[in-house]
Amino acid sequence: MREALAEAAFQLFLERGFEGTTVDDIVARAGVGRRSFFRYFPSKEDAVFPDHESCLAEMTAFLDAHGDGDPLARVCEAARIVLRMYAANPEFSVQRYRLTREVPGLRTYELSVVRRYERTLAAYLRDRYGTAPDGPLHAEVIAAAVVAAHNNGLRAWLRSGGEGDAEAAVEHAFALVREVWDGWSQGVAPARAVAAAGGEVVVMVTSRTTPLWRVVQRLEAALADG
Repeated sequence: MREALAEAAFQLFLERGFEGTTVDDIVARAGVGRRSFFRYFPSKEDAVFPDHESCLAEMTAFLDAHGDGDPLARVCEAARIVLRMYAANPEFSVQRYRLTREVPGLRTYELSVVRRYERTLAAYLRDRYGTAPDGPLHAEVIAAAVVAAHNNGLRAWLRSGGEGDAEAAVEHAFALVREVWDGWSQGVAPARAVAAAGGEVVVMVTSRTTPLWRVVQRLEAALADG
């Protein structure tokens, strides 16, 4: 029934536009009563995104079942669950993407859905980083970066009309996140950043307790020695 209602709703949205379609129109097309609609969807907006609740539940279960390994790799794998959901039905995904671009209210709703995915990833990462220095901050930053990378690749695929390899686009974006995070987590600027900066790179090892003025002094001496 949920799928039938979602299909009827989406057909009407394409035919009449989102604003021009009422809940009464949807239930009439599906051949059910209003009570049946609201049993499955709190609003018209929810009928546009019928698959996100189950996808979010699958992501949560996946993260709950995998508490070991590399946290970044795990949240990237969790994000791929969302990608596979979109890629399983390219025609519907592309049509939905175009509809959300046309209706500001749907775009706002979609952003709220994205935020729920991000909070789920961040909660997992907070548990993994525990009491490590800046652990909660790292969790929020990494979750936001993974979601942004995923959405960048996914939307590029959707803009193309679902042509090409959606997974390849997302993997390219994830590779950048891993490169940046691995570099900074080791105290080393990522290779791309170094290359973009040009010139030579100076690496200095010092104690955490060394005063900043002493660090600057040593760096100036090293640069002067050229």
